[in-house]
Amino acid sequence: MLKVENLTKIFRTGLFSRKTIVAVNNVSFIIRPGEIVSLVGESGSGKTTTAKMILRLLRPTSGRILFEGKDVWKLKGSKELKWYWRNVHGIFQDPYASFNPIRKVDRTLYQVFNLMDEKELNKMGDKDEIVREALREVGLRPEAVLGKYPHELSGGMRQRIMIARCFILRPKVIIADEPTSMIDASTRAGILKLFLRLRDESGTSIIFITHDLGLAYYVSDRILIMHKGEIVEESTPDELLTNAKHPYTKKLLEDVPLLYRKWSGF
Repeated sequence: MLKVENLTKIFRTGLFSRKTIVAVNNVSFIIRPGEIVSLVGESGSGKTTTAKMILRLLRPTSGRILFEGKDVWKLKGSKELKWYWRNVHGIFQDPYASFNPIRKVDRTLYQVFNLMDEKELNKMGDKDEIVREALREVGLRPEAVLGKYPHELSGGMRQRIMIARCFILRPKVIIADEPTSMIDASTRAGILKLFLRLRDESGTSIIFITHDLGLAYYVSDRILIMHKGEIVEESTPDELLTNAKHPYTKKLLEDVPLLYRKWSGF
């Protein structure tokens, strides 16, 4: 479904400076259809930079990203880009950045229909009901948010609207960057169940980006541990507990009490 090959991103520290920062260094992994893969690491490990390169928001210094066999950075023209963003969609840690501040929520949600072809649209039925049902799925009352501007909503509400947008699109791949960071604990479990349902019903693959190894353990088919711009370990959740190899992975396990007890045998 999605293949990342030797992906690297290097930033210069200033306009005239020769100093550089290697944010992502030679990262490779694959995402299979219907799979949830967590990318786990602390802030600054390169997780979000990797996500932005996959979403074509940040050009790689080197390496390739292949979606269904096509190099995504060689896609040209509005038709090919529309096809890509129809099928690979992102949810960001700061949902406010995903909104146009002068557009109300209804325009933001209805805009996703522009990514669909005429055949898809004809099959969907009533767009108004589809939008309203997607909002109800994420625990929002349509009448309470559709006519609002982004600044009139809480961070958690904006985050859930972005998740609702994914439910409308049913993309093939979702890149979810800390998608529950602004959602209160009472709603978080429900949102995670919605991701699992979307995977089960539509076969959507999910790249779940988080600093929380405990959360990744319970939602993932595979876990990639990222440290200082590199993938230092890859395994299934259970293998990670029984056979963690990298010192950084072991440190992350020690920071999650419940997993640490399982891992250490206490």
